[in-house]
Formats: sequence, structure tokens, C-alpha cells
Amino acid sequence: MNAPCHQLNFTIVRVVRLLDEKGTLTNMGNLQFAYWVPNVSGGLVVSKLPQRTDWGFEANKRYAQIAEENGYDYALLQTRFFASYGAENQLEAITLASALASVTKKLKLISAVHPGLWHPGVYAKMLATLDHISDGRAAVNIVSGWFKQEFIGYGEHWLEHDERYRRSEEFIEVLRSLWTKETTTYKGDFYRINEAPLKPKPVQGPNLPIFQGGNSTAAKQMAARVSDYYFMNGNTLEGFKKQIDEVKQLADLEGRTLKFAVNGFAIVRDTEEEAVQLLREIVSHADIEAVKGFNDAVKQAGKSTQNNEGMWANSTFADLVQYNDGFKTGLIGTAEQVADRIIELKKIGVDLVLTGHFHYEEDLKRFGEEVIPLVKEKEKALIKEAITV
Repeated sequence: MNAPCHQLNFTIVRVVRLLDEKGTLTNMGNLQFAYWVPNVSGGLVVSKLPQRTDWGFEANKRYAQIAEENGYDYALLQTRFFASYGAENQLEAITLASALASVTKKLKLISAVHPGLWHPGVYAKMLATLDHISDGRAAVNIVSGWFKQEFIGYGEHWLEHDERYRRSEEFIEVLRSLWTKETTTYKGDFYRINEAPLKPKPVQGPNLPIFQGGNSTAAKQMAARVSDYYFMNGNTLEGFKKQIDEVKQLADLEGRTLKFAVNGFAIVRDTEEEAVQLLREIVSHADIEAVKGFNDAVKQAGKSTQNNEGMWANSTFADLVQYNDGFKTGLIGTAEQVADRIIELKKIGVDLVLTGHFHYEEDLKRFGEEVIPLVKEKEKALIKEAITV
């Protein structure tokens, strides 16, 4: 009985070593998929090209159910309070997540939140409540904030870049303490908690997933210390690999590991020419004034970092038409081409792919039906290839 177990363990170790030596696969887990919830008007592109995407609840209920039925693991609900990049109407993230939890069964719901606009004790309670409503499907994306007008418009102080990330780190520390301890006392630079209880605890306890983005040194250091997933704006393979390597090294110094998620705008069509043509039309019909306004706001955020490498610091006009640089990731072409691109992302250490879409209902369904199964087949082929080397 011992020999087969010994042989199996030897094979697993051999596979891992082979993959490491060849440099072809650093992520042995299955890729997961998330989609941007279009809970603000205007869709996921700042373009006047007509798109069949609705920001209302009934539409988002359909999108969530389509995603759940077609292989998606997560839905990310964006947070916005003032109009920007043309988003005149916005549904609040965690409120909508609670509603979507009641009409889905498996989909995990990531609510984005701005520290500074919410108190962490109040938000810890809200997330715990969502976790109970959804039977353990709540997650949170900590967004340190780039839109100055939202903060000063609500009478809050606007902090400089690195200070916003320090506040976010304290926010996460308070969340985890409240989810873990009987009572929490916390004395930070931004938050004071005095023997505060939180009951009930989340279904997931302290393991409720915490996502976080940002390209700057401050963002990377924060992710290494306290986050579970590091979200990256759209980028090239080389750009993603550089970020992953940097954050992994920082996490190693903290004795931690974390996972990596990338943003990409997906255009899947029967031919590459059709997909590229749609991309051209989206950009050529860009809402120029809205893109310029967005550019003015985010360039300040990107350039305010010490190394000028914050989010959007090097984005072109065309990049900003998809406001998280999603075109850069290259999920544009046939289902086969897009699946191959996603496998390349997996090889450099990506754990989760976050997609945006143009005509949400049909494009979300098509991606789930055509691309996700292909990716899963190609993942199996990678492991088989490594074993037979």
C-alpha cells in the first residue's frame, strides 16, 4: 500500500520541479474567473458606440445568473458615488450585492469599498451580514480612492496618495480583528476602536477574501502585508510579470503568500478581424470629454506616487476608453485566441481573470460558454505535458 502513495508523491514533486525548471507554469491551481458588474451607467467603456448593457437591478440579476450558469466564480461590484467617466447613475455596491445574493447560489460577490467614506466597524458588520445572507459568498475589494471630488464633496479630507494606502491598511486590520476577536480595541492614525464586539462573525470568519489593487510601491507593500488578492489593471504579459514578481518578493519578506488577479476587457468574435474591428469602433466613438475628464483625475493619482508608477500613470487615450486599461490585456479575438492568452497569464502566476464586456448579456454568456471551457481543457493539457516530459 505504501508504494503507490510514495510513487504519487514523487510524481507530484517531479511535476512541480519540471514546471519550475521550464518556467512554463508557476500557478498549479485552477484559474478562476470574475466579471465586472455594470452597476454604473455607461457600461465598461467610455464610448458613444451603442451597447446593449444596462446598469439596473433587473439586468444585473440576469447577468449574475448567466455568469453563475456559465463558469464564473466571482462578480465584482464597483463603487462610485459621483459621476465620472460618464457614469451618471450608480447603484451602491454592497446593497446590490445583498440583492444579487438572494437570486444566486454559487457566485461569490466582491463589494468594492472606499475607506474614508465608510467606517471599518460599520463595514465589517455589513460584510458579515452579506456573508450570512449569501451563505459564505461575500468578499471585499479595498479601493484606496483616486476621485478627489467624491471625498471633498462629502466633506471628507482628501489624503495624499501614500496616506490613502496607509488608511486602507488600517481599514483591513480593523476588519480582520472584528471578524476574529471577541472584542476589538485598535489605536491607529486613522481609526480608533474601543472594546467593540461584532456578532455574528462572518460565515467565512477571518477567511473572507480581501482584494486590493494599485500599481504604486505603497500599494504593492500594502498587498504584501495584509491582502489576499492583488488586483492589477490591464497590462502586457511583461508588465504583469514584473508586478507579480515584485509583490511576491515583498510578500516573502512578510512571510505571506497571496494570489494575483488581472483586469481584461474581453471581445470574443468568430474571427479576429471582427473582434479587432469592434475595438476600433469603440475607441473611434470614444466620449472625448468624459475620457479627458477621467484622464485629468487619474493622472494626478498616478503621478503623485514617488516613482510615478501609480495606476494610469502611463495610460494612453485609447487605454482610458476602458477605464481600467482592459484593452491592454489582449483578450480580443476568437475564443481559441483569448483562451491561449489567458493560459499565458496563468503561466506567469495569475490566479483570477476579471473580465468586462460590451453587449453584456450575450458577451458574458459567450465568454462563459466558449472561452472558460477551453481554458480548463488547456490547463489539463499543461499538467499532462509536464508529467510526460
